[in-house]
Amino acid sequence: MAIIGNIIKGIIHASEIISSEFDAAEEQREVLKDLLETAKNTEFGKAYQFEEILKSDTMERDFRAKVPFHDYNQITEQWWEKVQAGEKDITWPDSPDYFALSSGTTGKTNKRIPVTDAMVKAIRNAGIQQVLALRNFDLPADFYEKEIMMLGSSTDLEEHNDALEGEISGISASNIPFWFQNYYKPGKEIAQIDDWDKRVQRIAENAANWDIGALSGIPSWMELMLKKVIDYHGLNNIHEIWPNLQVYTSGGVAFGPYKRSFNALLGKPITVIDTYLASEGFMAFQERPDTDAMKLVTNNGVYFEFVPFKPEYIQADGSLVQDAPSLSISEVELNQDYVLVISTVAGSWRYLIGDTIEFTDIKRAEIKITGRTKFFLNTVGSQLSVNKLNDAVQHLEKEFDIEIPEYTLCANRINDDFYHCWYLGTESNIETDKLVNALDEFLKNANKNYKVARSKALEGVKVNTVSPSVFHDWSGSNKKKGGQVKMERVMGQDKFAEWEDFVASKL
Repeated sequence: MAIIGNIIKGIIHASEIISSEFDAAEEQREVLKDLLETAKNTEFGKAYQFEEILKSDTMERDFRAKVPFHDYNQITEQWWEKVQAGEKDITWPDSPDYFALSSGTTGKTNKRIPVTDAMVKAIRNAGIQQVLALRNFDLPADFYEKEIMMLGSSTDLEEHNDALEGEISGISASNIPFWFQNYYKPGKEIAQIDDWDKRVQRIAENAANWDIGALSGIPSWMELMLKKVIDYHGLNNIHEIWPNLQVYTSGGVAFGPYKRSFNALLGKPITVIDTYLASEGFMAFQERPDTDAMKLVTNNGVYFEFVPFKPEYIQADGSLVQDAPSLSISEVELNQDYVLVISTVAGSWRYLIGDTIEFTDIKRAEIKITGRTKFFLNTVGSQLSVNKLNDAVQHLEKEFDIEIPEYTLCANRINDDFYHCWYLGTESNIETDKLVNALDEFLKNANKNYKVARSKALEGVKVNTVSPSVFHDWSGSNKKKGGQVKMERVMGQDKFAEWEDFVASKL
């Protein structure tokens, strides 16, 4: 009998009884008030009159009126360069304990995003909220006694200007509370290995010693790890060595494109739970099994704003025009794409994280990520979100019974005409003409703007297929494997030219 598991499960279910109905709007007002109060004596707080804003009866409105939007380049040039140089009390009291290194989806240059002790605690608290939400997934008591494989970047952080630097998954893993360490795999020693291949090799060698009940990490790298374990031990599927694996907590990118190839590595179905952990904070997690939407964490160090995603509000580089209207969580609507803007306990202020979202349930504060501000495919008016692109790829998987875990595309100009040029990561040998026609017809039926574009400025569709390993190699060459890497689903023409050169070098 799973005695400890029953105790833990009982505690988790008891939390539902003592928790009351939440009011997301009220929680957000309290978060903003705490942020302003804590930072009012920083250089940023003084410059934008936080103390005066706090006295106002229209605090949220005044905050929006006084403080400008910032993307990474703007806030770094104006404020974070001082923070990165080790100066104190700039955008948050004292100086940050960590910097999260992130290249995001835009290139090889690392961003250095402040991560304060308050943010580390906020991420941990959000993780606890997610654990408590497991009460909704009807998991057996013995699940709570199993070990959890957390596959992130190395926890061997580097010191710079009295702060430690690494990717957010490595920072989070290095701050795992003592009571969780017995459950955490691959353990401190293996997690500190910088080289991805060596780290995964050690995981494979030790896999039989662990009773893994849950996995956590980015889908593409999780697949690589599972394949390594399966190959090393000569298995048919991962459940032959981890029979009690029941949950996968996905994050970093949408799980949809990986669903088919990921499930092929399993011996039986498992519960997949989506999360939204970025370098800037833990934004949301899937709270219940009857949806794949995620609940925003509205009471935990992040204040959210939502700018309608309309062409007149977005500049060519993906940043916001300063007079773009922003809405609080009490003002949003369903079925509208919004640019996500955050202010946090790490000293991010009205910060453009780069993602677009839509609300699927306003009362529950549940969202889906719909794309990136820079990477809506709209060069010739096709207005395709990443969600629509994911749907199209999943349609191909069903139509032709194939696996396509990776893809990228570009609205590329060829001889003065625009084409949507796709690269699909698949081991199948389907004729590309069939893929072209299926993609084109699906998107015409799914998106009226695409259909109009195809009759005017968009000349056609081109498709190439390459091994998924080429995508993994590309990500590895742009950023260290195992971190919070996001494959560029949509590339600009310059980046796409680099990609095509890279692909040619692999063929």
